[in-house]
Amino acid sequence: MLQGLWKNNPGIVQLLGLCPLLAVTNTVTNALGLGLASMFVLIASNSLISLIRHHVPQAIRIPIFVMIIASLVSCIQLLMNAFTYELYLSLGIFIPLIVTNCIIIGRAEAFASKNNIKHSAFDGLMMGLGFCIVLIILGASREILAQGTLFSGIETMLGDGAKVLTITLYQADTSFLLAALPPGAFIIMGLIIAIKNFADQRIKK
Repeated sequence: MLQGLWKNNPGIVQLLGLCPLLAVTNTVTNALGLGLASMFVLIASNSLISLIRHHVPQAIRIPIFVMIIASLVSCIQLLMNAFTYELYLSLGIFIPLIVTNCIIIGRAEAFASKNNIKHSAFDGLMMGLGFCIVLIILGASREILAQGTLFSGIETMLGDGAKVLTITLYQADTSFLLAALPPGAFIIMGLIIAIKNFADQRIKK
């Protein structure tokens, strides 16, 4: 649990999956959507790979892992297309790109292929949760700075009734454009990593 959430967090320690991490976190809604999709794929792929690990030839294990992950991502993509279409459009290419996310194939190779299904599923849950939390923190920071809101567009995930969950923190004539763009995401991400490293140093002392 500590490995996934803090010590070896895939987003701020391993620095994996940075392309979607920085690209879609302009709002909490987008961050939450991608985070939950990635978490589901991690849990399901870890479980399936652990289940068949004794039957997979060593020489072709990576292509088999990728096929399993791609099948799961296709299922997620179809479900989002059917039930959360506007969020699906907002996330765009980054949903199918979950297949190439180094976090998922990395956990499949490093953990799920060597451990039982219970531990593998839990590893997928914690790694996915750690990644999702980083996405949400980054998305919240950027949305507050750029728009002055939280949970903008949440109705694309939870339906029209969820519009009441949108929080307006302040009104601004113009948005802080840097926070909405990828360079701002890099800067905020750097600050999050710095805070984490500072906390680690304090804990060690």
